[in-house]
Amino acid sequence: MQQTLTSEEAKAIERKAAREDTPNRTKRKGFFTDTTLCIGCKACEVACKQWNQLPDDGLQFTGMSYDNTVALGASTWRHVAFIERPVALSTQDAGAFSWLFSSDVCKHCARAGCLEACPTGAIIRTEFDSVYVQPDICNGCGYCVINCPFGVIDRHKDDGRAWKCTLCYDRLREDMIPACAKACPTDSIKFGDLDRLRETADARVEQLHNQGMQEAYLYGADAAGQPGTEGLNAFFLLVDQPEVYNLPPNPEVPTKRAKEAWTSFAFAALGMMAVAVGSAFAAMRSNR
Repeated sequence: MQQTLTSEEAKAIERKAAREDTPNRTKRKGFFTDTTLCIGCKACEVACKQWNQLPDDGLQFTGMSYDNTVALGASTWRHVAFIERPVALSTQDAGAFSWLFSSDVCKHCARAGCLEACPTGAIIRTEFDSVYVQPDICNGCGYCVINCPFGVIDRHKDDGRAWKCTLCYDRLREDMIPACAKACPTDSIKFGDLDRLRETADARVEQLHNQGMQEAYLYGADAAGQPGTEGLNAFFLLVDQPEVYNLPPNPEVPTKRAKEAWTSFAFAALGMMAVAVGSAFAAMRSNR
């Protein structure tokens, strides 16, 4: 008779599958966003909302340049940041001011904190190595929200369920590229096989360096560059510190620290037991 797994054993298998390489990763797809080509047109935002039938974010004035969406959220799966800097780019001829534009999106991390934290199995890794939330299984617990090191995934205010970019999973299954990449007029958002995207990204950084833009670098392109997430399937070319783009400098999946946390807890518990036993013996001796 086949033995039934306990909940802890099932969860351990789930986490192991989330961490390690699987046959799903033979079709690894992703985004390479070259921020030096972004013009802030927001075509990607509009295309994403139109294809996925997402509501608008309102037309209020935020005071943050021309940015009316502010951040990624349950109804904003692409967000174009408008960054005004009192610093010129290294290739700029005149002026002490420059604009930086960046189209942010879910990173579809190689090791995804949201996936590892999900207690219901609602978040899965697809055959394209993207991280996908199944809305019919999500129970709205919010564990994924607090375990995302980028603050990408969010719960919808109406139904409480978690939502984020799906990498246009429905389009990929029909051999169509994601709506945002299709709509981008400058090819700032590149979609394709991850290995080829990394080659393209490396060549682009070299080209920019040769043109004098030495500050250009890749963010999250592989595990070596970002060990905390083991690399991003949606990585970026930046020309300033990550914090300028509202990206964490050293993101880390919380479960990477689980072993250290439990070890520290065990030592703390042993320490407290030793103090309690010592106090008990001291009290016994004083009463004699």
